[in-house]
Amino acid sequence: MPPQQNGPDFSLIDSLAKAEDLFRRGDLEKLFLMPPAFGGVDNPQNVVFVPIGIAAVKSDIDENIIKPLADQRKITQYSAVPKYQGASFIPVAIKVTASNPGEFTTLIKVWGNALQ
Repeated sequence: MPPQQNGPDFSLIDSLAKAEDLFRRGDLEKLFLMPPAFGGVDNPQNVVFVPIGIAAVKSDIDENIIKPLADQRKITQYSAVPKYQGASFIPVAIKVTASNPGEFTTLIKVWGNALQ
């Protein structure tokens, strides 16, 4: 028996063109790995496509957790790294890490095996 699928299945979205098509149809949204408020730019190296609502989750973390830590000089480094499953262009999760000297890490679960 195949494993039960939790949430949406983006395993067939195996190209940037397919992801952009779903974005144009309104099924996906852009997520900036390095947010514009932290100096991130709108380019392919800084953008992933995710289901609607996931960008707001990350933005909430960036605005309400990361920014205050940076303002208090508790962190000076930041990364948001997408994790993928199979050949899909849609990340299953995004690991957000802020560090030096303190540390904050969280995993934003998007779809697939990240939800299990």
